[in-house]
Amino acid sequence: MSDSTASMLTALVRLRDALTHVALPLHLPGVSQQRVVKAEMVDQLEDYVLPRLVQIDAPLLTVVGGSTGAGKSTLVNSLVGDLVTTSGVLRPTTRAAVLVHNPDDAEWFTQDRILPELERVTRPSTDPGALQLVPNASVPQGLAILDAPDIDSVEERNRTLAAQLLAAADLWLFVTSAARYADQVPWDFLKQAADRSAAVAIVLDRTPSEAVTEISSHLARMLSSRGLKDSPLFVVQEGQIDERGLLPASYSEEIRTWLHTIADDAEARARVVKQTLEGAIRTLSQRSHIVADAATEQVTAQARLRRDVEALYDDAVDAVDKASADGTLLRGEVLARWQEFVGTGELLKSLESRVSWIRDRLTNAIKGKPQSATSVTVAVESGLHTMILEHAETAAEKAHNSWSSTQAGKELLEDAGVDLSRASRDFRARSERTVRDWQQDVLDMVRSEGADKRSTARFLAYGVNGLAVALMIVVFASTAGITGGEIGIAGASAVLGQKLLEAVFGDQAVRRLAENARRDLNVRVRALMDDEKRRFIDQLDKLEISTEAPEQLRGAARSVDDLRFAAKSAEAAIPTTAAPDPLTDAVPESEMVAPAEDSTPDSGPESAETTDEDPA
Repeated sequence: MSDSTASMLTALVRLRDALTHVALPLHLPGVSQQRVVKAEMVDQLEDYVLPRLVQIDAPLLTVVGGSTGAGKSTLVNSLVGDLVTTSGVLRPTTRAAVLVHNPDDAEWFTQDRILPELERVTRPSTDPGALQLVPNASVPQGLAILDAPDIDSVEERNRTLAAQLLAAADLWLFVTSAARYADQVPWDFLKQAADRSAAVAIVLDRTPSEAVTEISSHLARMLSSRGLKDSPLFVVQEGQIDERGLLPASYSEEIRTWLHTIADDAEARARVVKQTLEGAIRTLSQRSHIVADAATEQVTAQARLRRDVEALYDDAVDAVDKASADGTLLRGEVLARWQEFVGTGELLKSLESRVSWIRDRLTNAIKGKPQSATSVTVAVESGLHTMILEHAETAAEKAHNSWSSTQAGKELLEDAGVDLSRASRDFRARSERTVRDWQQDVLDMVRSEGADKRSTARFLAYGVNGLAVALMIVVFASTAGITGGEIGIAGASAVLGQKLLEAVFGDQAVRRLAENARRDLNVRVRALMDDEKRRFIDQLDKLEISTEAPEQLRGAARSVDDLRFAAKSAEAAIPTTAAPDPLTDAVPESEMVAPAEDSTPDSGPESAETTDEDPA
């Protein structure tokens, strides 16, 4: 193996690896076709390009493909002179690939050199995953003939296998019939052959003798107008098959001679292989950019879905943070229980009129009337938990609606297995536990801060629980968001809590405690929301979409192109003498149907189906 071939092999392996790492799981416009393109490229690299580069001297693989009822199997049997593949009336006749080779070439095909995914068998099979190997001495060494399923089979697996086999061919022997030669599906495949400069010959089979000239001339013009003017065109007349199902030998003699001529000439075989291989590599490089663009669209779509969810749950965290500090919680049950705890009446009236001297009177107002802080703690827990739950439900609903607006997001939601439009089933319990843990931390803060004040009269008067409750009340009004009629009562209650704490710890300590408590609550709420958000993010992460994959694929394709261009430049620098073309010069001109000069397709004969117009 030359250095240039080894370098190209390495570059193509890298290209194959880059393709396999591209994921296209999101249902975006055109993704179905893009997935097909990617799969076809990987198959062609593994089935043909890489094996052929490694063993450039392997026998020439001629794949016989075409439309339903074109007579492919009958033609293969007739070329070999023996029943090597099944032919009949019921369709589809050929379900598994049948490869006929010279017995001395068996080693090339018993190994997984080409079509490695197909299981090697020696008996007829109907399994599309099998490759039947048929040794036959009538096939010359250096040539193998493969009978493929119909390209327009009613069974999808057969169509897929037919396309895969044609992509693995060194030489296409494309069979159509007088009745089907203008159908769209065959021309789609022939266009692929022209686009990648594949070596291809066309067999116009089952042609009535009286229509040979008219139909073959029309088909030749169609081939010329579609970039296949140099492809040999063989005509097999319609005739009776013998008791073994073979055509008269003279009907297929022209094709047989042509194939044997190529097989007997090592240089001719090499030129066919080079033509098809170079075309395949060029096309793979070009199509890689299509797949890379599709991969970029996947990355973009995934990022957009992720951003939507993250923004909504960030909003939920911000909303809880705001509502837990602007006085929203100092309403209803929390306010009522706090008032019961600190006492109402004269104390609050005094607060409203003479807040300035509260510090001096606070101890006397509360001392001697110790009341349990438990009811306030319970009310805070209930109010805070309810608020967190409401925002979690809102975030889930909005995230679900956002994803449902796109097909990609809708499929992700369907695949999730759970209803993501609501908060998790265990969210209520987890949020309750979070609030209780936060309250315990507030209690621990107060206990730690008052470690050296536990014996003081004021600390003893309020107690750890009472001071912790007061700190929660201060946290809930830290942004002074209370308005309207609530200022008089709720606002004064918050001020009362602040003054109570300052009487024990001092104003700087109170500000620090309140800030720490609020920050701790925010961290805990964010952890809760992150867990909820993770339900959506997990659906994205399991897609395994790589942000680096598109550029890696483009880089691999550029490496292949660089080697191609370098090889072309080196080849151009070496003077060569003209060599015969194995696709044209191997067959005497008198035995070929030359395309007409007029490149404009005209109408076919009335006997041909769908031939009034050329395919689009």
